[in-house]
Amino acid sequence: MTTEATLPSTSASPTARQVWTRARGVVLALVLLLVAAVAIAAIRSTERHGSLDPRSADPFGSRAVAELLAERGVDTRVVTTLDEARAAAGPDTTLLVAVPDLLTHRQQSALRSATADSDGRTLLVAPGSWSVERLAPGVVADPATSLDSTLSPDCGLPAARRAGKADTGGIRYTVTHPGNDECYRSERLPTLVRVPAASGDGDGDTVVLGAPDILYNDSLDEQGNASLALQLLGSRPHLVWYLPSLSDASATDPAEQKDFLDLLPSGWLWGTLQLFFAAALAALWRARRLGPLVPEKLPVAIRASETVEGRARLYRKANARDRAATALRSTTRTRLAPLVGVPVSQAHAPETLLPALSAHLCTDGDGQSLHSLLFGPPPGDDAALISLADQLDALEREVRRP
Repeated sequence: MTTEATLPSTSASPTARQVWTRARGVVLALVLLLVAAVAIAAIRSTERHGSLDPRSADPFGSRAVAELLAERGVDTRVVTTLDEARAAAGPDTTLLVAVPDLLTHRQQSALRSATADSDGRTLLVAPGSWSVERLAPGVVADPATSLDSTLSPDCGLPAARRAGKADTGGIRYTVTHPGNDECYRSERLPTLVRVPAASGDGDGDTVVLGAPDILYNDSLDEQGNASLALQLLGSRPHLVWYLPSLSDASATDPAEQKDFLDLLPSGWLWGTLQLFFAAALAALWRARRLGPLVPEKLPVAIRASETVEGRARLYRKANARDRAATALRSTTRTRLAPLVGVPVSQAHAPETLLPALSAHLCTDGDGQSLHSLLFGPPPGDDAALISLADQLDALEREVRRP
């Protein structure tokens, strides 16, 4: 009994081949996911690194234009917080806002109030509908972008006329107030707009640029990009390059705290709801019953040993030692009852079966060992289950002995 209890496995134990067969799909999916993640990371590692950063020499950086401005006596300073950007606004400063759409509405209003009467220039790079109406009142972003990248100036703005064609094609704008310069039109809508200061008694203005291409290192030498960039950014001796950061403390407003659901677009919520209904319908379809269960004869004969082993594997897979022990004890009691003169209907009543079984075996005592064996608690591990099966088998052999 001790030897059998310490065996490392049984006939119901899954083999290494079976374990691999069951797990290979999951392993393959994880490997493919890991390879895809590494590939995407490798592809994107140089895709937009340092985008619009005047310190970056990468293709989408802007170090080249910063160095050209330095040769013309314009110093460039990078700031990453709203407070620094507001403090830098002045008549001798050009404030470039690299990604205006990263600013919250509260930040946009604060930045606009600081630059509106500063008599300096504010250059907004590709602002969308989220930010352009607050930072440049009277200018509205059009939903459709320009189909062409290179456009002609077609306006009276001196800087645009001197530069000629440039890669300004991107976001198009609708101007609702008169008196603005509208340049580089695409299907009658400009992609560059110069909005003079509202006071009208200074040189301050706001320039809305629909695409950042003229500032990139890899496209600065194309068309009239360099000329247009230098004229827009070099009109003042100081250039403050504002790179909005999500870590800026001003981006957080306790009164505007949003939970996770508020941050999700409405389309995602509707899509999730549709998926939920689709899953519910699929569950109803797969779980439908066309009538009561009908037993059918198997088309081939299956050996009893195979059936027992298959059921044992299912019990082992589910760690159902309690069910396995109950099945063993119930079957043993059913077979023992007729041998000791007890009706099968009374086989599972300990007050009837145990006295008859003790009398048949001529055992002394109160039958506690038989009660524990036939009606006891479930075994705690596989070794105890194997031991129980051996003891039940030994008991049945002893009762059948003539």
